[in-house]
Amino acid sequence: MKSVQHHAHYICCLLTFSIVIPSTAWSDIVVGSWNIRNLGWDNGKSFEHVAHVTQHFDLLAIQEVMNEEAIHKLERALEASSEEEWSSMASHALGESSYREHYAFMWRDSTVEYADGAVVFIDNRDAFAREPYSARFRSLESGTTFALANVHVTYGDSISDRLPEIDALADYWQWMSEVYPDTPRLLAGDFNLAPSHSGWEAMSSVGAYPLITEGASTLGMSNGEYANLYDNIWLNEDHSLNISDHGIFYFPDILNISHSEVRDTVSDHAPVYLTLGNAELTPISMEDGEVTSLSSTKPSCVDLNTASASELDTLPHIGPARAQDIIELRPWSDLNELTRISGLGDFHLDAITLSNRVCQ
Repeated sequence: MKSVQHHAHYICCLLTFSIVIPSTAWSDIVVGSWNIRNLGWDNGKSFEHVAHVTQHFDLLAIQEVMNEEAIHKLERALEASSEEEWSSMASHALGESSYREHYAFMWRDSTVEYADGAVVFIDNRDAFAREPYSARFRSLESGTTFALANVHVTYGDSISDRLPEIDALADYWQWMSEVYPDTPRLLAGDFNLAPSHSGWEAMSSVGAYPLITEGASTLGMSNGEYANLYDNIWLNEDHSLNISDHGIFYFPDILNISHSEVRDTVSDHAPVYLTLGNAELTPISMEDGEVTSLSSTKPSCVDLNTASASELDTLPHIGPARAQDIIELRPWSDLNELTRISGLGDFHLDAITLSNRVCQ
């Protein structure tokens, strides 16, 4: 176990960077992001289960770490389960009230190394409840270097409470380009806002886009039920990363336990991920070690005539209001009929069709 102590909080600490032009060579790592829901509290967390999920990634950005000892404990569990060496580092406690969190990064020593530049953003505008935490990492196989930022947007009482931080991410995104010059940028975390929401206009205007636009990443109470697409990875349009796959890791099936138990002992969020080069995320069952098909872990399809509002909300371009419209206008005999709903045109219908999430 090797925990890297990098609690940098000042831009001056970044002035010693050596500029590394990112390689476009074949790389071979899986990068993920996961809100592990109050990791470190006395809440019955199963570190064995958390470690089993974590070992599917080579580099993982983690949100909702409640104390640094939790990261050390997870690292020990991870090394025991994977029989490999891992490293980690965490930010200082962040928050404007008595509720404070750490951000953390954890990586497999055989495939990834910390490059430089670990820093908590200096938020002069005081826009963030928990300022983003970032660092540069490098694939040991290819030498590909990229900056990875970690953020947990405040939930608040309503969506309007989240929008100021979402809007401020555009300035942070520009700041990253100055601090990590000539380096691909990834902004990962729990944003508490669907990527289709109009609140992302500022980020779009500076050339950033969400990698994941389909599916849902928060666990419902029933097995196979997932709700909001709050977790994501944003990247710049001109990045030079060789991204071969991306998605949501629907992990409860590989742990062979129910959604209800998973929410209590692991997390109410599923990790999101991307793969570089020829890397693959291959789910492995915890019970017998046999490889489980990734497709078998995807949530069931959404039936327009029977699905709940939260289930309908997981479809592209369907928010709470349109979900209610779908319920009120039942029955539906054809997917194309959704254009009867105000604001849903052919473009939106194409995205819903391509998601393959609607029962046919």
